[in-house]
Amino acid sequence: MSKFTIYDLDTAPPESKALLEASKKKFGRVPTMHGIMAEAPGLLEGYQVLHGLFEATSFNADEITVVWQSINVEHECTYCVPGHTLIANAMGVSAEISDALRNETPLPTPRLEALRDFTLAMVRARGDVDDSVLQDFFDAGFTKRQAMEVILGISQKVISNYLNHIADTPVTGALANFAWEKRR
Repeated sequence: MSKFTIYDLDTAPPESKALLEASKKKFGRVPTMHGIMAEAPGLLEGYQVLHGLFEATSFNADEITVVWQSINVEHECTYCVPGHTLIANAMGVSAEISDALRNETPLPTPRLEALRDFTLAMVRARGDVDDSVLQDFFDAGFTKRQAMEVILGISQKVISNYLNHIADTPVTGALANFAWEKRR
């Protein structure tokens, strides 16, 4: 059970109602996490904007998923890993990629592995990575723009991962099919 209130379209603060309507339009329902975020309309709006901006980056669906899930798994977010598994499926990302990210096993291509390595290095070092880490990312064919877009993805995921930790956001409905816990 969540430690925070989960709002719906009827109970949400007035400033959050249109934001929850947008969530419902995009996802076909109001995700539980968005219902919790409705308590702080600025947080919900910021998350929605960052989500849309990250989806519009120069990364393809596989690469977007690698960034999102690498961060989710590193932060041990038991809500976002299932959530982004569902999103990855909707985006046509292969089960091979999703499973490798969820299980922290090798990805199918060196390029995707380089993206995961760079993303994790950025998260773990809080952006203060060695030049060699950045060069490995570039050597895999990524650009300066994409290095900055990884920062955008990290910014989005910090919001959701941290919220889900303090709120203990429940994994219900369609997400329950993709329940996840970090392998030890």
